[in-house]
Order: sequence, then C-alpha cells, then structure tokens
Amino acid sequence: MKRSRNASLHPGGSYWIWYILPALVVYCMFMAYPLFDSIRLSLYTGSSANREFVGFDNFVRLFTDEFYSSLYLNAFKNNTIFFMIHMLVQNVLGLLFANILTSARMRGRKMYQAIIFAPVTFAIVVTGYIWKLLLSPTWTTEPLTGIGLQALAQPWLGREGTALIVISLVSCWQWVGIPTVLFVVGMQNISEDLYEAAYIDGASVWQIFWKIKLPLLKPVVGIVAILTFVNNYNAFDIIVSMANLNGYPLGATDLLGTLFYRIGIGGQHPLGIPNPGMGAAIATITFVFLAVISFVVLRATRTKE
Repeated sequence: MKRSRNASLHPGGSYWIWYILPALVVYCMFMAYPLFDSIRLSLYTGSSANREFVGFDNFVRLFTDEFYSSLYLNAFKNNTIFFMIHMLVQNVLGLLFANILTSARMRGRKMYQAIIFAPVTFAIVVTGYIWKLLLSPTWTTEPLTGIGLQALAQPWLGREGTALIVISLVSCWQWVGIPTVLFVVGMQNISEDLYEAAYIDGASVWQIFWKIKLPLLKPVVGIVAILTFVNNYNAFDIIVSMANLNGYPLGATDLLGTLFYRIGIGGQHPLGIPNPGMGAAIATITFVFLAVISFVVLRATRTKE
C-alpha cells in the first residue's frame, strides 16, 4: 500500500488531473461547448422550434446576398478602423508611458502607474454613458463658450465622420493601462547591464529605446497586438453605451459584435425576426479570422531566448 501511494504521488503519475479538473469542466461548459455549438448552429436556419439543416448556405448568403453582405462588409470595415486606432493610439501611448515610467530619473512612478491604470477598473457601460454626456453639446456648449472653445462644442457622436473615431479614442483612454503595464514588466526584465554598456558607449536615450528596448520587447509587442486584436473585434459594450445597437449614425458605428447581436439574437430591422443560423455564421467567421491572424502574429513575434 505504501509503494502504491508513493507511486501515485510521483511527478510521472496522473494525480495532477484532479487539480485542473474543476477549471477544465468550467472551460468546457462555458467556452468550448458554446463555441462548437455555435459552429453547429451556423449550418442551420430557422428558429429552435423549426430548424432546418442548410449546410454552408448561411456562409454563402452572408457574402452573396446584397442585404447581408452590405451589413457585414460595413461592420468589418468599421471594426478594422476601430482596431487600427487602438493599435496606433492606445498601444503607442502605452509603450511611451512604459518607457517614461521605467526611467531611472522618474519620481512618483507608482502613483502615475495607478493613475494610468485606474480607468481599466471602471465599468465599460458606465464609462460609455459618462463620456456620452460629456460629449453632448447640451452639456458642453456653455462651458466651452465661456473659455473661448465653442468650436469644440460639436455633436461628435452624431456625425458619420467622427462618431467611430471618438468612441475609439474613449476606448483607448480606458484601456491604455493594459499595454502600459505589460510593457513596463517587459522593460523591467531587460538586464541593466545592457543599459550600462550602452551609456558607456555614449548612446542616447532614444538610441537605447530603438536599439535595445524595442527589439527585446518583440514578444511583448506580439502579445499586446493579439490582445488588442481579439478584444477589438469582439467589442460590444462601448458601442452600445455611446451609440446604439443599430450603429447610429447611419451604420457608422456598427461593429461585428453589434451586427451579430442584431441578426442572431435581437432581430435585424425591418423584419425584426432573429436569424440564429446567420448570426452563428458571423460568429464562426470572426472566430476563424481571429484564430488565424493571432497564430500568424504569435509566430512572427516569437523569439529565441
């Protein structure tokens, strides 16, 4: 009995399965099963009471039917703009903030880190509604006029050309703390000997950043890019709270998340009848797209020790 017990506790044994089993069960129930069931649902049409197998017809209609294809391509275009703004604003600012926060001469580092990260802790819907009020001309016209900035009192969320950009910038403001923290950790893991050798050789601050920090941060840049990519192409809450589910104004803020909800769950105007199969097809294509791009980025940014 003693030998049997010791064998079960040996690293080569299977006792470790009991430690991961609870998390595995939760993952299968709430992540894996809904994912595969969504893929299965994309092969059907109709409601749950009258469902018919149609194979890949939903996918074909999504790209060939004028009604669905126009909605999908518009949402995909808006989502790409939304993502690019985050990459160019949120992640670049996060890299800049991290470089400043890891500077040897930086004082009050912890306080500034807390200030930058604080918006991440706010509820997305609450943040969206507050910014919607702050950007409303009803609230801003008088104060801005009083300080000579009446030109800024515009209906930013009511114009096709500015609504998505403004919402994207608000989202960047809220989430810039995530890449900042990741870049700070990455920079802190770089050996101080490299910095000291560069200073001895007469390298400037920017030369150290471009020649030492950025190349060694390549894996972190890849992780940040993947997180931004996946989260932005699944964005939903911020759009609903600052615009609406219909992509106001005139579809300018319609993303893949709101399009999926409107078609698969809520029912697309003017019919107003949900089409779960078409919604599942949109979700499946988005999943495949995210998986492929994430794999490519991960492979491209992976470096040897």
